[in-house]
Parts: sequence; C-alpha cells; structure tokens
Amino acid sequence: MTVRTRIAPSPTGDPHVGTAYIALFNLCFARAHGGEFILRIEDTDQLRSTPASERAILDSLRWLGLEWDEGPDIGGACGPYRQSERMEIYGEYALQLVKQGNAFVCYRTPEELEQLREQRKAAGNSTALKPSDLALPGEEVARRSDAGMPYVIRMMVPEGEGSCAVEDLLRGTIELDWSMVDAQILLKSDGMPTYHLANVVDDHLMGITHVLRGEEWINSAPKHLLLYQYFGWDLPVFCHLPLLRNPDKSKLSKRKNPTSILYYQRMGFLPEALLNYLGRMGWSMPDESEKFSLPQMLENFDIHRVSLGGPIFDVDKLRWLNGLWIREDLSQEQLAQRLVSWAYNADNLMQVLPHAQQRLETLSDFAPLAAFLVSGTLPITPASFAEVKGEPEDLIANMQFALWRLEAIREWDRDAVWEALKDLANARGYKIKDFLAPLFVAIAGSSASFSVVDSMAMIGPDMSRMRIRHAIDVLGGVSKKAAKRLEKEYQQLAPGGTARE
Repeated sequence: MTVRTRIAPSPTGDPHVGTAYIALFNLCFARAHGGEFILRIEDTDQLRSTPASERAILDSLRWLGLEWDEGPDIGGACGPYRQSERMEIYGEYALQLVKQGNAFVCYRTPEELEQLREQRKAAGNSTALKPSDLALPGEEVARRSDAGMPYVIRMMVPEGEGSCAVEDLLRGTIELDWSMVDAQILLKSDGMPTYHLANVVDDHLMGITHVLRGEEWINSAPKHLLLYQYFGWDLPVFCHLPLLRNPDKSKLSKRKNPTSILYYQRMGFLPEALLNYLGRMGWSMPDESEKFSLPQMLENFDIHRVSLGGPIFDVDKLRWLNGLWIREDLSQEQLAQRLVSWAYNADNLMQVLPHAQQRLETLSDFAPLAAFLVSGTLPITPASFAEVKGEPEDLIANMQFALWRLEAIREWDRDAVWEALKDLANARGYKIKDFLAPLFVAIAGSSASFSVVDSMAMIGPDMSRMRIRHAIDVLGGVSKKAAKRLEKEYQQLAPGGTARE
C-alpha cells in the first residue's frame, strides 16, 4: 500500500499559517513512509472562493518550501483537484445514499429548523436535529415537491443512546456521543455538496490512506465514519493534530495574532525559519534541537513524537528563531540578496514610486518617505494623533468600525478598500478626509503620508489590520463593555458585514 496524504484548503481568504502547519505534517508523514502528498482545493463555497486566494495558497506553500505530488496546478491521475470541477460526482453519490435509505430529502424551511431546535433545547436535549425531528407527512412532502420548494439531502444518523468509537493514530480510541450528531446536510439546495460529503468522496476516490487534520474535526468524525460505512469503503487512518493556539491558550485567530502567511512574508521572516517554527508546533526532534531545516525534519520525522498539548504560536519566539537563521545561515552576500528580493525589488518599487516621486527633492528623501511600507509595528504614541480632529473615543470607534469593515473585504485591492471606507464614512456622517485621518497615523505613523488607501493596498490586509489594532490599543483600546456597544452601533450602519471574525 502506498501511503497517500493530502491538504485541502478553502480559497476563501489569505493563506493561513494553520494550513501550512497541517500541510507540513502531511508532507512529512507521506515522505517518511515513501508515500505521496496531494493538494486539493475545496472551493464549494462559491460566494467566498476566489482564484486570487487559490493562487495565494499555492504561492505561499511553495514559498515555504512545501511541494506536492498532485494538485490543481500540476495535475495527476486522480484529478480534477478542485471540488468545483467535480460537482457531478457528489450529486451521484448523494442520490446513491438516498436510494440506499442512508440519506433523505428534506424540505424543512429555515424557520421550521429554528423552531425544532428551540423545542429540543426546551426539552433539555442537544440541538442536533435527528431524522425523526425533520420528518414530514408523506402528503406534505408531495405538496412541497409539487410546489417546487427548495430541498436538501441529509444523511441518516443514529437516534438512540450510545457512542461512536473513532480510532485515532495519536489519541487511541475516542468515544463520541451519538446524541450530539445531527442529520448532516450532504447536498445543499443549490446542488453544492457540504464539506462532509465532498471530503469523504474525494478522499476515497483519490486513494487517501491517512487523514491528518486539525483536532477541530474530531466531532465530525462520526459522520465521516458513517459515510464510509454507507458506501462500503475502507476507512483511512485518522490522525487529529493539536490546534495552534494564542499565548492565552485560545484558538489561534487573527484578532490576537496575525494568521496570514503573507503577513509573515511581508514582515521579512525567512521561509526556512517560519517552516522550522511550524515544525516545532507540537513536535520535536530526537535531540530536542529547536533549529532545524525541512530536510532534517523529514529525515527524523516520527508522527508519534507529536505532543497533544495545544502548541502556542508565539510571535516573539518566532522572531528569536528567525534571528538565528539570519545570523547563522546567511552570509552577508546572501543577506543582501534576501533584502533586495524581499523589499527592494522592482515590483515593490514600481508600486511606491508613483506616490513618492511627487514628494522627492533628493533621492535621500525616499527612504524616510517609504520606510513605513517595509516596517512592522510602528512606534506610534497617543501624541502621534495630536493633529487629528476628534476625541480619542471617537477615533477609536472609527478605527474599530474600519477594522471590521476591512475584515469583510473578500478581494483586497485599492478600489475595494476605498469603497469600504468611503461607505463607512458616509454611514457615520463623516467627511472622508476626517474619517481617514486617524488611519493615516495607524498605517503610516504620520498624518503627512501619501494616500492611506494606496498604502493599505501595498502592505496588504493582515499588515493593515494589525497596524489598526495597534493604533486602537495605543489610544486606550476597547473594553468588553465598549466592544458590545460598538458592535451594536456597527450592525445598525449601512450593509458591509458584521463585527464577527
């Protein structure tokens, strides 16, 4: 048997360090067993998936030094490798389950579903809806069908007591209560599959032998085991890796830590150092050395050296490790080359020069004018906002609203940023110049910089959001009580997303 592992990211935003972490362990496991590593794009969320996000995922993983044997860009015997190109397959398998009696057509409306959940909650039960909860009289099913009402296909799940035993490579046998497992939607009303159906079908058809994924998928394992059983397929080996966590032990999130690989690339971290750091997340070398290369990790990899304690993603520790790589592995000539390719390449300069040229009197003016574009956290203080009109609490509110609106942008470019901020300024009753004033300081460290919108387009979404969060903290931050009030105010503004992550 040839070991085959996979990574299956969704192209719905910036490439996440968690994706790289899971990809790294899948690659190492496959190589340790002489196997193959596959990259699959799970783009069934057509509203949020974008070609730009897919390209960013591929580019970022390759920047880190991760290579796959099959994928959407290089092909392979089990393609296509984008779920959006495999739609007919999922519909056929969903109908097969209906014919077998392992799935059913459900015409329940969203209002009915909410009412059913409330009834279960009032009775002291979990809100997981079972097939019996969703059943309708035959004549009502016929009426809704004849009327052309939308429907979904849901899977049959056990309704009685008992538990499902999930075998895990690292955790042994995990017992999960069947009462918490709902009649999962497999095929949505628009004909798109949910993750659960597409994931199982693709893993089987692509010959995936070992599924290494984050522990957040443990609760979904009973559904996946059922699907394998319904189809009569052999189970892959499951291995649920520990989640990356913030220093406060919460799940790694962009609210507390930059999570985009692009951010760390923009900050000037070396790909070797970032990959090294991700390799240390819950795993250790036999000699406990902290600094090691990908070839060294591959040579020494053993999945059983993974610790199940939640690994802490500490940016300060990453900075320390990155410093070791800069000092110990780069000659001065190599460092010069890295600096040029990182910040002073022709593409970057051509983005900056249209804005900088109008302000230059000597060439020496360029470095201080553009320094903020190649900086990390800016050294701003409350005094930096002295020339900005408004009370600190108003500046904080405007920046917090801007942050939430910017987090809702799907494709980050100058026009999208401009429209988002302009609409928000109008909704808040501000002139655009006054609304943008604190953002100039947050993004560039000064109110005298060139266009803040163009600046945000150049430094990217994660860096922009990080600097705005930093500016909010510099001015005193947002308490839990104030956050609730601001969220309520924000949700009453013009459309543009909610205040949730």
